[in-house]
Amino acid sequence: MPISNTQHAQFMQQAIRLATENVTSGRGGPFGCVIVRDGEVIAARANSVTATNDPTAHAEVNAIRAACAALGTFQLTGCDVYTSCEPCPMCLAAIYWARCRSIYFGNTAQDAAEAGFDDSFLYAEIQRPISERSIPIQPLLSDEAVESFNIWRETTERIDY
Repeated sequence: MPISNTQHAQFMQQAIRLATENVTSGRGGPFGCVIVRDGEVIAARANSVTATNDPTAHAEVNAIRAACAALGTFQLTGCDVYTSCEPCPMCLAAIYWARCRSIYFGNTAQDAAEAGFDDSFLYAEIQRPISERSIPIQPLLSDEAVESFNIWRETTERIDY
C-alpha cells in the first residue's frame, strides 16, 4: 500500500522533532532521521557526533545502523529515509550502500551551510584528483593488498554486497 501524503508529512515531522529535541536537550546537532518500510517506522535516530565523540554518528548513519539491526540485514531494500536535512556526502553514500528506496529531506544543504554545517568542501574534494586533495593520499603496498580481493573472488561461500 502506497504511503499517503499525510504519512510522508508525519514521518518528516518525526525526523524534524528528533532534530529539534536533540538540540534543546543538549545531546547533539540539529539532525534527525526516520527509516520506514511498508508504512512502519523501523528506526528513528538523531545525530550523536558530540555525545559519542564519533564523527560518523550522523542521524542517517545512526538510523541505518539501527534499522539494519532491527531487520537483521545489511540492506534496507524497500525502505524510505526521512531526514531533517539533505544528507551530507557520507550519509548519502551510506543510504546508497544500504540500498534504500527513496530519500525525503527537510532542510537543504544550503540551509545547513548557513547554520554552520557546510559540506561543500567535501563535494569539491571528491571532484579533485587524488594528488590535489587537501589530505595527502597515496597508494601503498598495492601488490600485497590485492591478495584479499583475489581471495574474495575465489570464495564461493561469500555474501555479496
